[in-house]
Amino acid sequence: MQTADVTEELARRVVTAAGRALGVELTAEQALIQASPRDGVDYQANLAMSLGKRLGRPPREVAGLIAEALELDGIADPPDVAGPGFLNFVLRTDWLAARTGALLGDPRLGVPETTAPRRIALDYSSPNVAKEMHVGHLRSSVIGDALARLLRFAGHEVLPHNHLGDWGTPFGMLIEHLLDVSAGQRAIADLDAFYREARRKFDTDEAFATRARTRVVKLQSGDEDTLAVWQELVDESTRHFNAVYALLGISLTDQDIYGESFYNPYLATVVDDLEGAGLTEVSDGAICVFPEGFRNREGDRLPLIVRKRDGGYGYAATDLATVRYWTSERGATDLLYVVGTPQAQHFAMVFAACRAAGWLTGHAEHIGFGTVLGADGKAMRTRAGETVKLADLLTEAVTQAAAVVAERSELDAAGQAGVAHAVGIGAVKYADLSGDRERDYVFVWDRMLAKEGNTSVYLQYAHARTQSILRKAGSLPDGNDVVLEAPAERALALKLLRFGEALKAATSGYAPHKLCTYLYETAVAFSRFFEECPVLKAASPELRASRLRLTVVTSRTLALGLSLLGIEAPERL
Repeated sequence: MQTADVTEELARRVVTAAGRALGVELTAEQALIQASPRDGVDYQANLAMSLGKRLGRPPREVAGLIAEALELDGIADPPDVAGPGFLNFVLRTDWLAARTGALLGDPRLGVPETTAPRRIALDYSSPNVAKEMHVGHLRSSVIGDALARLLRFAGHEVLPHNHLGDWGTPFGMLIEHLLDVSAGQRAIADLDAFYREARRKFDTDEAFATRARTRVVKLQSGDEDTLAVWQELVDESTRHFNAVYALLGISLTDQDIYGESFYNPYLATVVDDLEGAGLTEVSDGAICVFPEGFRNREGDRLPLIVRKRDGGYGYAATDLATVRYWTSERGATDLLYVVGTPQAQHFAMVFAACRAAGWLTGHAEHIGFGTVLGADGKAMRTRAGETVKLADLLTEAVTQAAAVVAERSELDAAGQAGVAHAVGIGAVKYADLSGDRERDYVFVWDRMLAKEGNTSVYLQYAHARTQSILRKAGSLPDGNDVVLEAPAERALALKLLRFGEALKAATSGYAPHKLCTYLYETAVAFSRFFEECPVLKAASPELRASRLRLTVVTSRTLALGLSLLGIEAPERL
């Protein structure tokens, strides 16, 4: 398959020319090829400034020598040297048309799989047992799922793990409360209410609190009856989680669950290994690791508490065991954690300790994200001041979308219901993914469900329009010849060829918003093409066939791009 990545094509030729003209060895990345924001220029190479400094020669002179040595073989016209030494490229229209037509026969739309696949352990979602998922779990679930899709499409092996909070002191309280209220019926109608009731009893009933503490000891010592009740709590919670995942279109399954309890058998060995490596210190009775370079404002070293003074283990021990398991036992080459930004320092310390212990030699990264805010600019809550349940939020999204769809849809009630689900859930996910993940964003229904602007609804309508054109056309033309006569045709073709570039940027930077931006720009380019270039009533059969082919590639690009974000692209709206 011939890649459609124009930046790679130009970079190879620029690097070769630089070597020929200046005797330097460069990587493709050092060519600094990027799409140009200027009208009349398609791509720009910015290497001459840094290369001129390195060689002690004027950048414009360096750029000129590279331009003279370039062999473009019909890809582009000879580049202009502009400004301090930019090389400006304009692709040849016949080459652009041929490359666009070639996409018709390629299910991957010109995007090759990686030649260096990685085995990536991806931690995301991670709700707590005995608590319903709330709006705070939205971002980890949506971003993590999008990254899993992007990484798999790129050709990597992804090992998702849903790190449930399913172990520790609170479970003595929860198990004891479940035993008190079961009376032969163990189903929990409302997980949050159940947790609040258990906490209230623990705080006000000393006899219950004593029994709960005893139950923790039984749980941690492996008492079979206690473990059986604990498993019921986990199973009931998992049913709630799965219902939310199904509604949200998240690909996590029960096989992806690796809760805190899973790592419990490894914790003692973690301590032994750290002690054996001379990495631990006893501080106030607790066994700690003090990773190098981490201090508080007073200059005191910051600890990871591996084993507490009472002999129990904290979440730092579990996180250390998690790294050790996925690298040592599962052979992961990369570890990715999709967890809120406030945990950045914690993960940096965990990674540092694991590298010192020899458990981590590959890539590990905390993929942080901001907070979902309400219209008041504060963390999103209900009118009563409670955290918004995720299931309620998603149900409301579908309800809101149903009104939007009904305004102009020609579908029957059943069809509208399916589309409303796709539009509502898509709007929630796209609002989360379309901005830089590290920033907070404000959750506003009207903005998310707008039919104009950078929203999933706009993209879904653009895709539905392509499908409507193709249905009206009847049979599609054979062949892959594309003619680019009008500026809007050329602009659309150029944007379609940049799909691979957008995917590369989104995947390598763990930045789904870069794919969102690309899809929006593609939809805008198609809208302009649709308005300026009649498709079904084109001036000639050849032009009609060409424009239908452009419509097909656009449709497939929007559908594939949305699917990699976990968003449906209905054929009718």
